[in-house]
Amino acid sequence: MLPVLEGLKKTALDLLFPLRCIECGKEGSLICPACYNRLPWILPPVCPFCGVDKPPETHCTSCPVFQPVIDGMRAPFRFEAAIRSAVHRLKYRNLRAIAAPLASMMADYLGDNPLPYDIIIPVPLHNKRLRERGYNQSELLAKEIGKSTCARVDKNCLMRHRHTPAQAMTKSIQERHSNLADAFICKNDTVRGKKVLLIDDVATSGATLDACAKALKSAGAASVWGLTLARDIR
Repeated sequence: MLPVLEGLKKTALDLLFPLRCIECGKEGSLICPACYNRLPWILPPVCPFCGVDKPPETHCTSCPVFQPVIDGMRAPFRFEAAIRSAVHRLKYRNLRAIAAPLASMMADYLGDNPLPYDIIIPVPLHNKRLRERGYNQSELLAKEIGKSTCARVDKNCLMRHRHTPAQAMTKSIQERHSNLADAFICKNDTVRGKKVLLIDDVATSGATLDACAKALKSAGAASVWGLTLARDIR
């Protein structure tokens, strides 16, 4: 009886609040087939470290200028078009429902481009920002990826104990990197000896992922790779 009631509830909600494409407004899904086909995929060949597409045998201009601790980063999309709209709706307009389809695309990408991991950890928000927003968008993505991959997700190990200005407000890569120095700590030894997959929505310079990786490796993580939905390539 419960599945039937849940199905009726979903049907009623769909009738009252039909899904519309976040990019073109077409009714039926959060990203319609036409807009899906125009998504800004990052296509191979890519840099083996930062995952940004680049011609083979050329110097990567997107890699961190600082000495990174993280083992590498990947993202299926550029931070453009419908993906930019999706992230903004997820982070700033409380459209939590879009986390599932976005995470599904990240999980599909992970299936086609495997990374070493035993455990999935979302990039945490500081408590102040968590209270303001009401949820952590990276945690929503991580939970959905965990469901798709049957991997363990731990949201409590990594903590952002120092509140910092939003990375988008910083002017340079060096400033982004120093802004996050020692901003994260591990509260326990959950990651000791484990291969960690860090999940976030968008990476620009990689400074946030790298600061998290530093804390995780200080707690004994064997390796740390970052997977984000998108890369903001400037």
